[in-house]
Amino acid sequence: MKRFLSLALCGVLFFMFAGISISRAESAKITDGSKVSFDYTLTVDGKVIDSSSGRGPIQYTQGKSEIVPGLEKELAGMKVGDEKTVIVKPEEGYGLVSPEALKEVSRANLPADIQPQVGMVLQIHGADGRAFPAMIAKVDTDTVVLNFNHPLAGKELNFQVKIVSIN
Repeated sequence: MKRFLSLALCGVLFFMFAGISISRAESAKITDGSKVSFDYTLTVDGKVIDSSSGRGPIQYTQGKSEIVPGLEKELAGMKVGDEKTVIVKPEEGYGLVSPEALKEVSRANLPADIQPQVGMVLQIHGADGRAFPAMIAKVDTDTVVLNFNHPLAGKELNFQVKIVSIN
């Protein structure tokens, strides 16, 4: 009988501590160093630009600058299951449009088989061989203006987020 009570007491204590542990996990908040998974939909100018729907949640580490700064700042303190709309101004997203990132180049520098059009994205290779995108912003008879700004520079980002897990 004594052994039965001892085992029963151990079981009760186990479930009590397990309950406390579960409560802590459920109430964990996003802080620097937290590994976070969240679902999101990104809307810009009223159009859905990106979403985790059908792909699964995105993962990042809070405080490591792995996502845009304005979103990371707004996720701090959230808990699993929390949902929020986050509006990120350009300064805390992909930056403002920089006039210095617009470069006029001769059409002769483009491949002969390309008919340049405004909005066309070209892969430009730097001196080190790395490729990066540039959008054609203007087309003239002898030149084109290439825009090297991020495509979302100058845009307000509207995120709908839901926290899935925090470790």
